[in-house]
Amino acid sequence: MSTLEHGMRAVVLGVIANLSLAVIKIVTGVVGNSYALIADGIESTADVVSSLVVWAGLRIASQPADEEHPYGHGKAESIAAAIAALGLFVAAAIIATQSIREILEPHEAPEWYTLVVLVVVIAVKEFLARRVLNAADALESTSLRVDAWHHRSDALTSAAVAIGIAVALWGGPGYEAADDWAALIACGVIAINGLILLRFAVREIMDETVPAETQQKIREIAGTIDGVQIIEKVRVRKSGLGLHMDIHVQVDAQMTVRDSHAIGHRVKDTLLASTLRIEDVVVHIEPAAEFHAPSKQP
Repeated sequence: MSTLEHGMRAVVLGVIANLSLAVIKIVTGVVGNSYALIADGIESTADVVSSLVVWAGLRIASQPADEEHPYGHGKAESIAAAIAALGLFVAAAIIATQSIREILEPHEAPEWYTLVVLVVVIAVKEFLARRVLNAADALESTSLRVDAWHHRSDALTSAAVAIGIAVALWGGPGYEAADDWAALIACGVIAINGLILLRFAVREIMDETVPAETQQKIREIAGTIDGVQIIEKVRVRKSGLGLHMDIHVQVDAQMTVRDSHAIGHRVKDTLLASTLRIEDVVVHIEPAAEFHAPSKQP
């Protein structure tokens, strides 16, 4: 199974898990008097939509370049990441609204068995978050990282609600809204991570340059090719799951066009064969020595 297929399967597994957990949370919340758990279940249904967006983005981004999209379809992955990151804000808003409503409206304390359900939810969601994060690291996928944080935000919210329910059960009368306050605090964590992940997605959409470490590694790889004297300029951008770049290589100024062209091809082939997920390379060949046109006699 390819790394991409592994990532997409992790997303599908998350969709199935979110649907199942949403039903369990909502039913348990209704029966067990935990309105925060009901809100948490509603947020899980929003995660289903987000995961489907990520899955569609990965599927489109993996398609090869064509006549209408000569640079490929990689931007679909970044757009999906931005949409999914905005979904974190929506999820935080849903939970916050419901939590404030329940804080203002007195209600009975949650039942003890809601804690058992939440412990299971936390374990499942953290497992899913780590699995998707592993796939995200392998693919260097921003959209998968966002999807992983959807799982982790669900785990954080559930953990906060569990603490709140424990406080409500232990504290007795007057502490019935503790789980709602805990869920409200978790909303802040979710919103902050949504902002961070949205910034990553927007940077990719705006073709922000890759980290200096990646550029340095590209220079080192290109510099190993015989005939390359100086790497003058490297420009790299991330598009979807791969890198697109152009590189300016200086060679012996006395070299023939044919020989310098061959060096350019070797630079390109070597970079494409590296482990850096480079999908396209444009090599500019330039003379290493600067020529000055002879001055004209008066």
